[in-house]
Amino acid sequence: MQTALVLGAIFMFLAVAIGAFGAHALKEKLAGDAGKNYGTGVLYHLIHGVAMIAVGAAAGVQPSSLLNTAVWLFAVGIILFSGSLYALSLTGIRKLGAVTPLGGLAFLAGWVLVAIAAL
Repeated sequence: MQTALVLGAIFMFLAVAIGAFGAHALKEKLAGDAGKNYGTGVLYHLIHGVAMIAVGAAAGVQPSSLLNTAVWLFAVGIILFSGSLYALSLTGIRKLGAVTPLGGLAFLAGWVLVAIAAL
């Protein structure tokens, strides 16, 4: 539980910092699709950072290896999904978009584990 809460807090800190950096320092660079992709990365980063904290708290009440694994899948998802969208937005290298679905799959797998653990 402690690891999930610490990781979640770190990921949330980074999401806020990355979002603010994009909105202010990169405002001119992130026009059009680049801005939309960057914003999507920040949104999913924020949602899954909060999810890490919530799932970590739930694991503190009802310890579960499924919940622990879900937290790690959310972390992997943030790195792959949001990270690839940030990189794609900043570099324009379209091949980076191939990594994004892998992060999405990690998010989906994490949510499936949360559901199974709840049952």
